[in-house]
Amino acid sequence: MTDILEHTEGGVLTLTLNRPARKNSLTSAMYAVLADALVRAADDAAVRVVVIQGNEAMFSAGNDIEEFLNAPPAGTDSPVFRFLRGIATFPKPLLAAVCGPAVGIGTTMLFHCDLVYAGDNAAFSMPFVNLGLCAEGASSLIAPQMFGYHRAAEALLLGEPIYAEAALEVGLVNKVLPPTEANAYAQQIARKLAAKPLSSLVETKRLMKSAQQDAVLQRMAEEGASFGRMLREPAAKEAFSAFLEKRAPDFSRV
Repeated sequence: MTDILEHTEGGVLTLTLNRPARKNSLTSAMYAVLADALVRAADDAAVRVVVIQGNEAMFSAGNDIEEFLNAPPAGTDSPVFRFLRGIATFPKPLLAAVCGPAVGIGTTMLFHCDLVYAGDNAAFSMPFVNLGLCAEGASSLIAPQMFGYHRAAEALLLGEPIYAEAALEVGLVNKVLPPTEANAYAQQIARKLAAKPLSSLVETKRLMKSAQQDAVLQRMAEEGASFGRMLREPAAKEAFSAFLEKRAPDFSRV
């Protein structure tokens, strides 16, 4: 599909979010392509590293709100949850290059990447509460660990954005660069990783993640159950309707 571009070169699979007219918002079909690509990459000996990127102005506006309103994900086998589990358990090095807004899952997916490079125009936000929803992608577990509780509360309860330098400070990103350089830099690091022994990379990543892997997947499942329920409740319906109608939501009755 043209909304997700796949390119493999020198052992590096690059997955490019390519829906600029809709700010790279993610649809069920796009999640399915991403999830399937990760499954193939995990088993493909020719792929040693994966990079996820957007363009210089936009990483992702998160879920496609209109689709979520009209056809919410049905169950834990839906494409979005397959993608989240896939990115959390991907065994090989996984990098991201992020420029511009990274909203919702555009941020939470980064918690599962090994290295993240940001343009200085990057803005990371998790406004789930503002949409009548709850945290997803195990962000309720990982964000407090990474940011500290109070900064995580600011990000998750208020939905306040985290800009590039602050994201560097709290460890969400590894390096901040001009937007015109972020994707190329991620590719440079990916090629450096691809030249290393894959067995050593995979085992080192496994050892770093093994202590928390079960907890991450359990939290994803717990969040997913709550998210699915809340998506069908009045607060989310009001938030999504207000978004589509370009008005302020009114939560006084929900």
